[in-house]
Amino acid sequence: MSEGESAEADQFENDPSVRQFVANGICMKTNEFEEKLDAGNIQEAESALRDGLSLNFEEARALLGKLEYQRGNLESALRVFDGIDLQAAVQRMQHSLGDKQPSKKGRSRSESLSAVSQHATNLVLEAIYLKAKSLQKLGKLPEAAQECRSVLDAVEKIFTDGIPDVLVENKLQETVSHAVELLPELWKQAGNYTEAMSAYRRALLSQWNLDNECCARVQKAFAVFLLYSGVEVGPPSLAVQIDGSYVPKNNLEEAILLLMILMRKFYLGKTKWDPSVLEHLTFSLSLCSQTSVLVKQIEEAIPGEIQRIERWKAMALSLSGAGQNSSALDLLRMSLHKHEEPNDVMSLLLAAKICSENVLLASEGVKYAQNAIANSNGPNSSHLKGVGLRMLGLCLGKQAKLSSSDFERSRLQSEALKSLDSALSLEPENSDLIFELGVHYAEHRNMDAALRYAKQYLDATGGSMIRGWRLLALVLSSQQRFLEAEVVTDAALDETSKWDQGSLLRMKAKLKISQSLHKDAIETYRYLLALVQAQRKSYGPLGVAPQVEDDNIDEYEVWHGLAKLYSILSHWKDAEVCLEKARTLKEYSAESLHTEGVMHEKQGRVSEALAAYINALLLEPKYVPCKILIGNVMCKMGPKMLPVARTLLSDALRIEPTNYMAWYHLGIVHKDDGRIADAVDCFQAASVLEESEPIESFSTIR
Repeated sequence: MSEGESAEADQFENDPSVRQFVANGICMKTNEFEEKLDAGNIQEAESALRDGLSLNFEEARALLGKLEYQRGNLESALRVFDGIDLQAAVQRMQHSLGDKQPSKKGRSRSESLSAVSQHATNLVLEAIYLKAKSLQKLGKLPEAAQECRSVLDAVEKIFTDGIPDVLVENKLQETVSHAVELLPELWKQAGNYTEAMSAYRRALLSQWNLDNECCARVQKAFAVFLLYSGVEVGPPSLAVQIDGSYVPKNNLEEAILLLMILMRKFYLGKTKWDPSVLEHLTFSLSLCSQTSVLVKQIEEAIPGEIQRIERWKAMALSLSGAGQNSSALDLLRMSLHKHEEPNDVMSLLLAAKICSENVLLASEGVKYAQNAIANSNGPNSSHLKGVGLRMLGLCLGKQAKLSSSDFERSRLQSEALKSLDSALSLEPENSDLIFELGVHYAEHRNMDAALRYAKQYLDATGGSMIRGWRLLALVLSSQQRFLEAEVVTDAALDETSKWDQGSLLRMKAKLKISQSLHKDAIETYRYLLALVQAQRKSYGPLGVAPQVEDDNIDEYEVWHGLAKLYSILSHWKDAEVCLEKARTLKEYSAESLHTEGVMHEKQGRVSEALAAYINALLLEPKYVPCKILIGNVMCKMGPKMLPVARTLLSDALRIEPTNYMAWYHLGIVHKDDGRIADAVDCFQAASVLEESEPIESFSTIR
């Protein structure tokens, strides 16, 4: 190229306002070609361009088509692109790369020839890519996808062993990367999800020499497709699987794997931080109840990518979802410190919710809930206040259980009901609130109100929630309407999948016992045992037990239930076998020791029974059934032990004020101690409470 031509080329390079073609060291303005193209003289424009820049037919057409595409003349661009022979360009590039490398002395010339050949090939490949883009913009999506796929097919023919890391022209690599990203998007837009899945896997499994950012975009797009497309694409084919490698079994597993690979790239600094990846990973891990895995992912995030308090809040939410409430609350306490964000409503509500599940933390939860209500402002203030009042009611209800004063307990219970009612007035369609009000009234033996809310909850949820059926059955059982409760339980079993029937079958067995149908109860327990043992062997696609289950029944409960049933029937050998099975699953348990003590006492071995009851209290100091039975044994030991018995029974009533057995045995203590009036009051309370006693505690369905 002459000195004048070089200066002119530099002018074109430095002045973006000047439009030109540049090839083989020659520059030509596009004006004259645009005029010919506007007049429809494609062949004349092509011929002039070939002569002026020393190009072949395909290269000239590629440059003219690109010009038309850039000018927005898509139909004209397609007419130009249609004349390109892609296969001829592929064969030329294959021939160029197939030549043997000469000695070191001639390597530079060989490399320059390869670069020229790659540049020429890129012109053609870019043209086909732009042809696909033109078809996409014109709404011809299947045709666009076919053209885009032909680009990748051509590249695979040229580079049979994958694109090498070196000696590949930047523009050629850029075209390949664009085509790799575009192909699955075209198939998705065309509605062909099977081809889209194949295109994604081809993009990630073939050697395209993609840079980290491009690869990350493809991985993220594929993960989003797997999560939200609604189409089960199935695992990768055996042809691409490597022996010993982990193979995802379904969409969710594959999406989680991709997202975790992306998170790893972020931590290593290979790609830029993308917060949406963490959001998608949070959603996917929540679907399979594995938010505990998310905690580690958030912990490993580079400092500064996630704001410190936001990191604490995200980790607290994940830990809470995994049932690790203590650790979650510690993080929330840090974020709610007076020097951090003490009035953050979402953190306050989550902290209050965690505290509402533990009687020892209830008073702390009351403060969080009150603070959340006070700071609920803005467009969602009504909803936030409703949630705050709900948490306040739950915390007050738990706090009442720790109160040693009857007056204080009554006041807290009244305030709890008032808070829940206020919350329901703000959110009348909140089914969770309706359920909690039903449980609250049931626990305080207002069965008419509890029945009303139980039915309202079933209507609100369409009978889709097991706990609604359980609440209704328990309320009916507390009204001694056992047949109706059994009908409700059977209806729930018909509406429930097999793996979710455990708590319902346990209730059905207890309903059979209440009706003295012990053989039927045994059969129900046997079926439940088979179900639990089968369930233990198949914990879902990830192969581990879900982290938190509200109504989970484990094998220990079934064996323990059978032991209690055989004890009622005085089948001591069977009861001992079942109890031993339960002990192998849970060696130290207050419930097992209580049942063992009952068996000893029924057989006249009072000292062994007393030892079992005391051991149970050593394991669980607030275990009410053993306090009652120890009080009963002490009462039978003579007048000197009556004060001890009275203390134990009074303590049991402080923990469970509605336990009719505690009232009954306290009445016996008062009668033996000569306090007839107190005894009468206790017997009356026991009689009233017994009439409203459910087959199992209402607290089991929270």
